[in-house]
Amino acid sequence: MRFIAGPRQTGKTTLAKYFLDASNSAPLYYNWDNRKVRDVYLKDNHFFKSNIYNVPAGDDGKRWLCMDEIHKYPGWKNILKDFFDSYGEEISFIITGSARLDMMRQSGDSLTGRYLNFRLNPVTLHEFSGGSFCQEPPDDAADLLREKLNTPQYHQDDLLTLLKFSGFPEPLVAGTIRFQNRWKNAYLDTLVREDLRELTQIKDLEKTSILMQVLPSRISSPLSINALAGAINTSFATAANYLTALELGYLIFRIAPYHEKIARSLTKEKKAYFYDWTRAANEASRFENYIAVELKSRINIWEDSGFGDFELNYIRDRDGRETDFLIVRDGRPWLLVEVKLSRSSVDYHHRKNRKTLGNIPFIQLVLESNIAEKNDDGTCQMSASRFLR
Repeated sequence: MRFIAGPRQTGKTTLAKYFLDASNSAPLYYNWDNRKVRDVYLKDNHFFKSNIYNVPAGDDGKRWLCMDEIHKYPGWKNILKDFFDSYGEEISFIITGSARLDMMRQSGDSLTGRYLNFRLNPVTLHEFSGGSFCQEPPDDAADLLREKLNTPQYHQDDLLTLLKFSGFPEPLVAGTIRFQNRWKNAYLDTLVREDLRELTQIKDLEKTSILMQVLPSRISSPLSINALAGAINTSFATAANYLTALELGYLIFRIAPYHEKIARSLTKEKKAYFYDWTRAANEASRFENYIAVELKSRINIWEDSGFGDFELNYIRDRDGRETDFLIVRDGRPWLLVEVKLSRSSVDYHHRKNRKTLGNIPFIQLVLESNIAEKNDDGTCQMSASRFLR
């Protein structure tokens, strides 16, 4: 089975339907939010079997079938196990959903060995401008930088559109601030009402709206849960639970500091970013948040494609000197990334971090267009509209 998990309204259902249609399996789509599907299941646990042979088989002799939102149904994992064990020789299954599917990556259960997990994040610049980056990343990130330096393509207008309207398809396609503002409010209300109540034991989830008002000003900074608890007038444990709830609901994600070989490094305080970067407080934090989502999306695709284990971190010492992002590949530092609004010199502490980590490649990404430079020490500076394309 292929599980597709990710934030609400990133297009998981649309993607599944498109794939089924392209595979001549459109009749084998079942949405468990539809009461008729749930009712017919109660009458016949293998209700879909009458439709299997009404669609043509692929070259491998199988058809594709999608169970959408089945994770909301009680006992859904055992139901899927039964489906797979009974029809796995004839059907390839697509299962779409959000937090509960991704949570299974951290826990053993009855479906172990029966599925592969894939993550669908908001639209990236590469996708928005018509590309696909499922190719394997080079062993040495320096080869990636060399490729970008040799490919003078900028997509600044597309980048600015994404920064303005987010990577969520509805507001991105609508292209108006008025629609986006209404969409953001409705999105949060729906998430709290339908998802977070099911996933957490928190009784007063409405207070998450207070947390959502506080977080935008803390984007790009290490997040002290003690300080956060004080800001929203609650206990440390409650603030920590709220943050976990927002992560489970795909409103935010957090990245940890990397501290191996880094003198006086922070070791615990994570940074939080929104999947919807338009929630960030100002232009600088919005751009950094956007880059965080772009990098996370890229390493998720690389991992889900089987190209290795990747992790997104940051570096910061106790004197406040920080390099915004570090991509770690198979346990080894692979690429350092700093984010700036406009072209500027590369600060000394970035060069120091690069040397400490074994002279790994470093790139400074800027919002400003038409920037592509390689310094004498090997560090690079480039427009995000070029590097991310």
